[in-house]
Amino acid sequence: MQILRCPAQLQLLEETLRKSLPTTLPVLGTVMTVARGNPASHEVLVDSWPHFGIVLTRLRPQEHRDPRDYYTNQLAVFYRDKGALQALLGGAEAVTRARAFQILGMQDGLDKAVQEVASARGLKVE
Repeated sequence: MQILRCPAQLQLLEETLRKSLPTTLPVLGTVMTVARGNPASHEVLVDSWPHFGIVLTRLRPQEHRDPRDYYTNQLAVFYRDKGALQALLGGAEAVTRARAFQILGMQDGLDKAVQEVASARGLKVE
């Protein structure tokens, strides 16, 4: 995963996400916040740039205070490719299993993909 920090990249991503509203809404708000100064200490990650398959937004890892607080450890996701979502959830780079978290997204199939990855790893999903 690549963290986007460049204002030009964030602006281009924002424009791209606006074309797919309302499904991009969970990540678009964070992208706009990060592009405008990032007062909430979030970060925007993509699997590749500029042709991304998935966008993930989250609080910066150093800002996590309580590993059991899944409200603080929220992840917002928008994906174009279900395989990219499954790779993200299956890997350990962007999603850490050492803490509780919740995933926000508005796309059909997100819940099923999360359930599949969790059951393959023997994890509990609520």
